[in-house]
Amino acid sequence: MTIPLPDIPLRCWAEIDLDALRHNARVCRKMAGEAGIMAIVKADAYGHGLDRVAAALAEEVDWFGVANVREALRARAAAANDIPILILSPAVPDEVPAIVEGRFSACVSTREEVRRYGDAAAERSLPARLHAVADTGMGRMGARPEDFADLVAAIRETDNCELEGVETHFPSADEDPDFTRSQIAVFQRLLPDLDLPADCRVHLGNSAGLIAFQNETPRADLVRPGLALYGVSPLADSDAELRPVLHLKTRVTLVREIPEGTGISYGRTFISERPMRVATLGVGYGDGYPRHLSGEGAEVLVRGHRCRLLGRVTMDQIVVDVTHLDQPPIVGETAVLIGADRDEWLTATELASKAGTIPWEILTGITSRVERIPVRGG
Repeated sequence: MTIPLPDIPLRCWAEIDLDALRHNARVCRKMAGEAGIMAIVKADAYGHGLDRVAAALAEEVDWFGVANVREALRARAAAANDIPILILSPAVPDEVPAIVEGRFSACVSTREEVRRYGDAAAERSLPARLHAVADTGMGRMGARPEDFADLVAAIRETDNCELEGVETHFPSADEDPDFTRSQIAVFQRLLPDLDLPADCRVHLGNSAGLIAFQNETPRADLVRPGLALYGVSPLADSDAELRPVLHLKTRVTLVREIPEGTGISYGRTFISERPMRVATLGVGYGDGYPRHLSGEGAEVLVRGHRCRLLGRVTMDQIVVDVTHLDQPPIVGETAVLIGADRDEWLTATELASKAGTIPWEILTGITSRVERIPVRGG
């Protein structure tokens, strides 16, 4: 049951710029050249809201990529069209019938998986659309290169199964170009002996692969951008014209003057060395603002100025130093955690670096307590 809520102002929210999202899809398409675009919308579209993102991208991309059948069903309902949807993760046996019935595509690594899909497809008189995965170095799923031809043969030999695609995945395209090039070479050596159907899709490029290596993968006719769609480049030196899609904001809930020697937050890890003006903000790790930012020099934006985080991040609140502002902030005004404020920016990449993690985790870690609000040109 959905409980109606009164129109109460939010303490913490994420503005989702759908114009920026569509812009990024067009940037990815330009980089992809003749290849199609599979938009990766798993993990609630990297924390941006799967339903809204799928609806916004339905006319901009050629495929959706998801992690499981529940996400596939949500993406199809939101897109309201017959865009192909690939389930990227291995399916547990109980999911297989729903994947076949939903006419979704699935990734497989073993003959046993192929058999399951073949049995489910035969029982339903429907085709199982399968993508054979080659493990060229990710180590998470897929057939080893020496076993890949056998996996492809298993799909082609199994009644009711269609070889719709062949693929591999880059584990370190953003960190190790030499290893990535070795993966590309291994994968491309496998292809000539497979006698692939004319309509079989070949794909291996994630966001980093698309930005840095697309020109080195001539056989690829499909790319799988995720992070880049949301306006974050996995490559620090990229000149891709991406626009951040998510802007995370909160409100000032309290402003106080504190004397020298005041402890801030749990553990009293910060003790003021002088009188200060501090602001409490209505956000914490219960909203997905990482506790690992505590003591790491993290900042927020108040009136376009960077304000240092003081003490530990708590579940619902943080405290920041606003002593240097010309005028004290007003209770209720907005502070920016990710995004722009006047001429200053805080990026998910900066937060990730200070929290000792990656921007993917920052974005997907924003919790359901944070309402996503669509905006245009935010």
